[in-house]
Amino acid sequence: MYAKMIPERGRLDKKLEKKPLYKRTIFWIWTAGGLFFLCLIGLILNDRGSKLNVEAEKITISSIAEGDFQEFIPVTGNVLPRTTFYLAAILGGTVERKFVEEGTILKKGDKILRLSNTNVQLSTLQQETFTYQQINDARNTRLQIEQNSNALQNALVSSNYGLMNSREIFERQKALREKQLISLQDYQLAENNYNLALEQQKIAYQSFAADSILKQAQLTQIAVSIDRLQKNLELIRENIENLTVRAPISGELTSLIAETGQSKSPGDQIGQIDALDGFKVRADIDEFYIARVVKGLHATVEIDTKNYSLIIIKIYPQVTNGKFQVDMSFDGKVPDGIRRGQSLQIRLQLSERTKALLLPRGGFYQKTGGQWIFVVNSSGSEAVKKSISLGRQNPDYFEVLSGLSPGDKVVTSSYDNFGEVDKLLIKH
Repeated sequence: MYAKMIPERGRLDKKLEKKPLYKRTIFWIWTAGGLFFLCLIGLILNDRGSKLNVEAEKITISSIAEGDFQEFIPVTGNVLPRTTFYLAAILGGTVERKFVEEGTILKKGDKILRLSNTNVQLSTLQQETFTYQQINDARNTRLQIEQNSNALQNALVSSNYGLMNSREIFERQKALREKQLISLQDYQLAENNYNLALEQQKIAYQSFAADSILKQAQLTQIAVSIDRLQKNLELIRENIENLTVRAPISGELTSLIAETGQSKSPGDQIGQIDALDGFKVRADIDEFYIARVVKGLHATVEIDTKNYSLIIIKIYPQVTNGKFQVDMSFDGKVPDGIRRGQSLQIRLQLSERTKALLLPRGGFYQKTGGQWIFVVNSSGSEAVKKSISLGRQNPDYFEVLSGLSPGDKVVTSSYDNFGEVDKLLIKH
């Protein structure tokens, strides 16, 4: 067994013969060719998977151009009267009579309806009677003051007259006494009468002077009191008058919520009057724009092929169902024939006009988010995927920040059926 193994070891040590050079060259050529063919097949297959044939009439191709760009949003507005006055039942009661119907053009003060309220009528009558009594009492007091003043004035006149007479008598008696023509007793009597008349005149004058000051204050107070009572009487009478509802302004009675025999509580709304002095437009705006919408912003609306300008005059900050409201007025001419309740499609301007590179809006944005777009080559046979950057937007255009140039043509229709391809082959 050992002897047999020796020849085997000898064969392992045998020198191998080297292949010729041309055979090795052919081998490597075939190997490289095979690898190249496999890579070419892979590239072809891969390139075929990133392309898609599309028909030209089924896509929209738009051009990139420079132009005026303005941010605006479309909003819907409703035409309202500039001034609306709401009617309410001040006192309440039962509708006794209607004088007019909805749609009537009224003048200020025209009767609309009358309410009946027995309690108010009785209460008003009692208050009116009591007020009249107070007014009469005040007038009687004023009369008494006048009479007392007259009495004091008469007393002053009498005292002045008495003083004058006693002075004359005293002076005559004094002259006679000096000539010893009368007795001392007669002279002293004349002197005492004079002094008495003098004191009485002083007292009468002081009383009259004090009364004059007090009288003026009292009469002023009484006048104020009577005036207040007269105003109270007018208010009391207004209670009865308020049972008749009248037009507070001139305009159209656009609503009347009342029927004969219907009961109305105090404060119940019974209708409204729209003034005919102009219109405003109230619009709902998405809350996303609440920080950018301010008073003074302009808007445009097209009515009967004519454009009209609007301006925001009031903003209602309350947000309801994701929207807030604004009031606009016509800035300039008001459209002919416009009516309350008319709906308008408005373009609300959020910025001034500026020069920008414009990309028309389209369905592509839903798929790309504005990150890329298919750019069509000069021959119009292919469109290649390209990254872009967009800025502001309005319902018509996007503002292009980078990635596109004026004159470029791009596919702006929907990309939903394109899959993940990188190139479109456009068939005309």
